[in-house]
Parts: sequence; C-alpha cells; structure tokens
Amino acid sequence: MPLCRVRRPLQHTKLLAGSSGTTLMLALALLLANAQAQAMSLRQLSALEKQDKQGASYVRYYLVGVMEGLMDAEKARSTSGAPANICPEGKRMEPAMAHSLFEAERKRNRDMYEADMPVALVMRNALQNAYPCA
Repeated sequence: MPLCRVRRPLQHTKLLAGSSGTTLMLALALLLANAQAQAMSLRQLSALEKQDKQGASYVRYYLVGVMEGLMDAEKARSTSGAPANICPEGKRMEPAMAHSLFEAERKRNRDMYEADMPVALVMRNALQNAYPCA
C-alpha cells in the first residue's frame, strides 16, 4: 500500500517580501537540481549568499527548508519509536528563526565546522542545542 503525504502550505512567505517569489523558487529549484547527489556545503552556501543582491534571501529561504526538513525527519524518527533528539515542545520555533539559529551555532562552534561540511549538519546541531530533550 503506497504511503501518500499531504504537503502543507508554505508558512514562511514573509521571507519573500521584496523579492519575486517566482524568481526565488526558480533559483532554488535550479540550485537543488544541481545538488541532488550531495547536500549543500557551507562553502556553497556562502557563495550563494554573495552571488547577487538576492543572495541573502536565497540563503534564508534555503535554511528554512533545511530546518523544516530536519523537523519532519525528527517527527518521522520519533513516530517510528526512535528517541527524540530535538524537543521544541513549549518553546517558540518559527521559520524566521532558521538563519539566527544557524549563525549562532556557527559562531558557538567556530573551530568545529569546515567549509565542505553540509549545511544540514550545522542546522541539526543548532536545533539540538536550542531545543534539547530532557
């Protein structure tokens, strides 16, 4: 029996203010199509941010996607009986917080992360530090 998943609508449209949503979505689609075999590295994220005047918006939007993907994966893990690693219960977690969580983790562990490490690793560590399980 195939498993179907209903996608919820995007909840982070405020990040798109001031930029063309279609242009942003197209750029992200192209970016993700090129990076299917490998997750985006910190070096690639930095290059994306410096790419053009909308680079910072692309980075914020990408980080929101990474954060939501990690939270969906965490929910799936806990549903299958694995112990929880990220526990946001009772704490505020909004898509707009993704960039600040990510940057705080990079600053806190400046010597730990190398340029070729995946962005998702940093974000996962940021979420685990910000929302620890008791």
